[in-house]
Amino acid sequence: MKPTKAQRQASLLALIRDRAIGTQEELVRRLNDSGLFATQATISRDIKELGIIKTSDGNGQQKYVALERGGNAPSGRLLKVFSEAVTKIDLAVNLVIVKTLPGMAQASASALDSMNLTEVVGTIAGDDTVFIAVRTPDQAHELVKLLNQMMVSSS
Repeated sequence: MKPTKAQRQASLLALIRDRAIGTQEELVRRLNDSGLFATQATISRDIKELGIIKTSDGNGQQKYVALERGGNAPSGRLLKVFSEAVTKIDLAVNLVIVKTLPGMAQASASALDSMNLTEVVGTIAGDDTVFIAVRTPDQAHELVKLLNQMMVSSS
C-alpha cells in the first residue's frame, strides 16, 4: 500500500527511534517490509524535511536520529537555522567552539540541544559563540566532524 506522507514520516521516525539504522537503503527496506512502500528519493526528502541527521553511536557506527521539535519550530528549521548561522567550528581539548553570526549563538545552541547528541554534556551560548562541552577529546573530534557534515548536507 502507498502510505500517506504523514504515515510514512511517522513510521520513519518510529524506525529510527527504535533501531540503530545507518543507511537510507535500510530505511527503505524496513519501510517496505512493513508494507509502507517508498523510494529512496522519497525517504531522502523526508530525512531533510524532518531534520533527521546521522550521528555516531559511540561505537564508531553511524545512525540516524531526529532533531526534537523546539516549541512550534519544525525540526528541519532548527537544522537550517544552525547551518545558516554558523561561521566557524573549532575545538579545544574537550570543548567544541561554534562561532555564529552576531545574535545567533542562542538559536544555534537551541538547535544543538534539540539533537540530543549523547556525547554532548551541555552548551553555553553568548552572542556569537557557543561552547559545547563533551567528555573526551575523541568525542570533540567526532562532534566537529558531525557538525561540519551537517553544515554541508543542509546547504
